[in-house]
Amino acid sequence: MPPITNDWAKSLSEEYKKDYYKKLFEFVGNEYKNYTIYPAGDDIFNAFHMTPLSEVKCVIIGQDPYHEPVQAHGLCFSVKPGIDTPPSLQNIYKELKEDVGCYIPNNGCLTKWANQGVLLLNSVLTVRAHAAASHQNKGWEQFTDAAIEILNKQDRPIVFLLWGGFARKKKSMLNNPKHLILEAPHPSPLSVYRGFYGCKHFSKANNFLIENGLTPIDWQIENI
Repeated sequence: MPPITNDWAKSLSEEYKKDYYKKLFEFVGNEYKNYTIYPAGDDIFNAFHMTPLSEVKCVIIGQDPYHEPVQAHGLCFSVKPGIDTPPSLQNIYKELKEDVGCYIPNNGCLTKWANQGVLLLNSVLTVRAHAAASHQNKGWEQFTDAAIEILNKQDRPIVFLLWGGFARKKKSMLNNPKHLILEAPHPSPLSVYRGFYGCKHFSKANNFLIENGLTPIDWQIENI
């Protein structure tokens, strides 16, 4: 696993010393040696690499990476350019169109969001090919929960978008009154009509950022 080298490194440094992380590191290394694992090893920490701690304005929490070929690249909900947009992201785009008027792009690559301060963090950062949730309960959750705790302690406004039951469980970790927590059902086809459509999280997030003197997110993903 490539090291995190930006300002996340210092904040997360204590995690690397803990027994769970040593076991996780060994487990992930063996998995990459013996199986096809997603994302590629160099992409595991892309959420942290692309969105330094000091630049985080908004956090979107996913569960684990896409488990089919060439989809995952280290950002939750995002896929590499040239890959079909997954159903949940299609629904996110539909809500964006209704909420803030974004056109629906021809790709699902969300690096533009990450580069603007949207931390696209999966709770589990690796997965075995064709085996959803295969790396759950191996230590990743403890590591990413540590990152969420670090974010909660930041002395500045951050928006947390918690979509679906899994992400909403993280609400108990978020008690900083400076932050805005927005909850909705998951954007998957199974639950999108239960309240994700119409949640207006994107405009609410930007209004909060503007109210706090911060530059809003340009949510438009352009065609390629």
